[in-house]
Amino acid sequence: MENDGRNNLYEKCVIEVSSGTVEIQFFHNRHLGACFFDIYKNIVYTCTMFSTLHIELGHDNFDLEFQLLDSPITELWIERMQSRQSYTLDDPKRFYGFNSQAEEITIATKMITRCIDIINAHQLIIHRPFTDVHDQDCLNYLHNIFERYHGLLDQQDTEYWKQAPDAVRQALANLNIAVHRCETANQDSLPRFVCTWFGMPKTKTLPLDVIAQHGVLTPSWGSVCLNYVEIGKTLEDLAHDNDQYIADIAFKPFNFYSADFNIKFYEPTPNLSSMKTYYNTHSEFFNKRGLIDFNNPKLLPLKFPVAELAKSYDKEQLLAQIRQRQHVNKVYLQ
Repeated sequence: MENDGRNNLYEKCVIEVSSGTVEIQFFHNRHLGACFFDIYKNIVYTCTMFSTLHIELGHDNFDLEFQLLDSPITELWIERMQSRQSYTLDDPKRFYGFNSQAEEITIATKMITRCIDIINAHQLIIHRPFTDVHDQDCLNYLHNIFERYHGLLDQQDTEYWKQAPDAVRQALANLNIAVHRCETANQDSLPRFVCTWFGMPKTKTLPLDVIAQHGVLTPSWGSVCLNYVEIGKTLEDLAHDNDQYIADIAFKPFNFYSADFNIKFYEPTPNLSSMKTYYNTHSEFFNKRGLIDFNNPKLLPLKFPVAELAKSYDKEQLLAQIRQRQHVNKVYLQ
């Protein structure tokens, strides 16, 4: 420990990282009687440590490289990524829209009927038969079943959940994924894939000012964005699905975040007109919750990018490469 000539004792700490070294000085002021390191020990110095995200796909570990963005959201996400190490990738095959529509419909139909059969074999709670991927009202009903019996985010405390065996719990969790797979299969090709980590607690929330300042309506093609981790739907989802099962358990604006992310290989174009129509139709519901302005950041369909493609890929060629490798092998920061 050294003295800097101003009655401050300090220690130097040099941390070696893959992109170089970071030198941090921790001061102790004898008058304040407190070590700044102790005060700020929970701050994670991530900005200079990582610059790229790598995702290896398929049989030959095809490397997708992304440049991390310089933003507060990226810093928050990196901290979550570093905390995910003890959790496993939930489903390495969560790829949507890369196959023909007929193939996507077949995959989605098999998945959702399998979930329903497992759930109802344990206890008959789904009383409405699944029709097909084009029946949005049926999909809304099934999503509501998921919300009611699965429980809120990180609060799986329903009696059904407590008594259900693991296979049924997994089927109920997968019902949510199956509903969204059906909805995707019913649309034009919108290729994307999703990475989530099973069991990782969703305890961190995005500050409202960060949401307002750094959220974007249309992230660029191939952007890595925070994944929606709530149990429920945003206003955009409710409007898109024309969901009549609206309730507190169903409406959940973007709030919590995790290491989970999605990558869309298209540029989303939110339908603000239909959202506003839905908002006006259900204005009493939203007004009671303090959302009296449609332009409230909690209502807008904001996305939160953390990285962009590091190379200039030919879009069609890249889609063809991913189409042949619909399996995530490894995800890491460098």
